[in-house]
Amino acid sequence: MISQLKKPLKQKNPQLEVKSRRIGGATFQVPTEINPARKRAISVKNMILYSRKRSGHSMAEKLSAEIKKLSDKYSEIGSNANGLAPKTVKIIKSVICVVIVVALLVTYVATGAVRKGFIASLSIPAQTFTGMTVTNGTEKAKIKVATYNYYFAMTYNSMRNRQEQYTQYGLDPADYKLDVDFDKKLSKQTTKNDDNETVTWAEYMQEEAIESIESTYTYYLAAKADNDGKDPEITADQKKELKETLDQYRESAHKYGYTLSGYLVKAMGKGVTESLFKQEATRSYIADNYKDGLSNESSEKEYSTKDLENYKKEHKDDLLAVDVRLFECSSEDDAKAFKKALASDASNFTELCQKYASDKFDKTAYEDAGYSTEYGVTKDNLKNKGYAIATADNKDKNKYPGLDWLYSSKRKAGDLYQYSTTVVYVLSPASIQDRKTVNVRHILVTPETNDKNTKAKDATDAQWAAAYKKATKILDEFNAGDKKEKSFSKLAEENSTDTGSKDNGGLYENVVPGQMVNSFSAWCFDSSRKAGDTAIVKSDFGYHIMYFVGTGKLTAWQYTAKTALASADSTSATEKLEKDYTIKVNWFGSRYFEKDVDIDN
Repeated sequence: MISQLKKPLKQKNPQLEVKSRRIGGATFQVPTEINPARKRAISVKNMILYSRKRSGHSMAEKLSAEIKKLSDKYSEIGSNANGLAPKTVKIIKSVICVVIVVALLVTYVATGAVRKGFIASLSIPAQTFTGMTVTNGTEKAKIKVATYNYYFAMTYNSMRNRQEQYTQYGLDPADYKLDVDFDKKLSKQTTKNDDNETVTWAEYMQEEAIESIESTYTYYLAAKADNDGKDPEITADQKKELKETLDQYRESAHKYGYTLSGYLVKAMGKGVTESLFKQEATRSYIADNYKDGLSNESSEKEYSTKDLENYKKEHKDDLLAVDVRLFECSSEDDAKAFKKALASDASNFTELCQKYASDKFDKTAYEDAGYSTEYGVTKDNLKNKGYAIATADNKDKNKYPGLDWLYSSKRKAGDLYQYSTTVVYVLSPASIQDRKTVNVRHILVTPETNDKNTKAKDATDAQWAAAYKKATKILDEFNAGDKKEKSFSKLAEENSTDTGSKDNGGLYENVVPGQMVNSFSAWCFDSSRKAGDTAIVKSDFGYHIMYFVGTGKLTAWQYTAKTALASADSTSATEKLEKDYTIKVNWFGSRYFEKDVDIDN
């Protein structure tokens, strides 16, 4: 019976949760991977929820029917269909990266998908017709119909790509305003726009495309104006990325007997040639760089002690932090048993983590107490990590009973609590801590698997052992030298698989509690840590060879306050700029905009 339940439960296993993230002045719904224990807890709840919605004489009959349906579905699609694969990272990037336009077309161009619509069926020189104008009264850009076609195609591809990814990860696209059938005419389906008006999907996508044009050209024109009326240079990495993308498209086009321009026109619409694609991608980079520059200016701004203290007064609840031992069980029954077995001084917490860990990897990983230790975490930290204790009340989504208990002024060291599937032991109760940020370097050594799509957690014992051997060899090499930070930096550049820090010698500056994975963070914020300390720390991603550079100038709460103030200032600057620029659609040119899109494979 247990084996029969495993398959349908796996079908209900959600891979991601969507969480709100404030990025560059806008709120994005960012898919976030759920830890295994929480997946199972949610899957059980989901199965019960969907069973209740079924018709039937009894709950037993409804549950039986739901299990049978999911078991049948599991047999049809195979046991690996729910694997996250490498697309998890791509999803995260697709919702937070402005210059994602270069990447979104890959699926459609590389597979030979052909885009057909009104303008694509006529021999009209789309490059010469003005579709709209973006201006602030001084700077002006006349947007050709071909450019509109480019953005419309990108909007279409982006939405289709997101819908496929949400579906793949068990999320209902309708919950995220993506309930469109791409196999039907867009003009025959309706949705609600941002003003809650009923519009066709063709009209909605047109609105989205126009908004993208206005946003990109606002920052592009501002960047050009600040550069004496000339296009600023994009970075070497951006040039390389664009070239590699076009080379990839060219190779795909040749396979289908097209020139690159001919293929882009087929895929994206009339006038979207190689030169136009390159122009618009470059302008997107310029716009993105300029917007980043505004943000950087704000982040480099100095804020007075008074500014930080005022922020502290206004956001005290958000800055409260706790030190805890914390474990997420597979079920509430396990959580209750864990709590019951825990010693009053939590001396067996690590042992119990291993006992109730959900898989072989976790049982080994939890040998390190750092895996179940959270230093200086705020409410938002715990929410972002998906712990059950940080979930909202079922009846009132604005209330968080578990967090209310944990961050209460009544808490004291040694308090123990079990909330749903979470067990938490308080090491230090809630306060605005004086713990400083830290600067640290690391070299990530990831287990080498036979399949590049296999996650480190799924590597074999032998592959993990090989990774540890390699990490030890690198650390030995460092210790045999002068043991200076510069030498460690060089080793990081040569050996680390962390692309986010490799080119910077593995350096992360002003790290705050809760920012990194538990074991990494626990090592960094250990009170005994001092400059020059080294160690090998294990995480879900591999082995981290650590080098402690030192502490920052600000406490964690001060750095959080400074970042928040800078973000607010940056948002004000971007909002002012966006208010100054307007877009006006040309009536004649708009007659040649795409109204419907079919994808013909």
